[in-house]
Amino acid sequence: MVRTRLLEIPVSVEPIQAIRSMRLIVESNNWDTTRIEDTKMVHRWAIIMPITNQARVIGLRINSENMEGLTIRSWSQIPGSAGVITYVSFEIPQNIEGEKWEMILQKWIYGLPRCPWKWTFFEKSKLGYMIPEFRKSLNLFKKEGIDVKSWLPSTKK
Repeated sequence: MVRTRLLEIPVSVEPIQAIRSMRLIVESNNWDTTRIEDTKMVHRWAIIMPITNQARVIGLRINSENMEGLTIRSWSQIPGSAGVITYVSFEIPQNIEGEKWEMILQKWIYGLPRCPWKWTFFEKSKLGYMIPEFRKSLNLFKKEGIDVKSWLPSTKK
């Protein structure tokens, strides 16, 4: 059994876009994958009490020998009264850590249609301008070794 690390990041892209970006990396490297369809328990705050809901989770698990166990899952949830926030969860095996993981994460980010740690003013206003997910997203990408000041869209690679 290989030890893994779980990295859960709030992102500004939709779950389908997040999975599509990883699928393109998988196809370019001819890795074998398994599709994941699941549900996840999420909480939504309504006035003063939490309401529990099920969120639909989609994802991919890589089964190729050198990437065995790398998993990406994504789902959206409504944290408050309006607006949707998307989460991406990576399960990273210990043998992929380091430069290999940074390279995969960088390719994943550049395959997205927009910067995953930046939300528009309208999106922030709808969700709640001061929720901690905005800062958490930026800090988690920084911690993973991503230069958050120089994101280039996939058309300018």
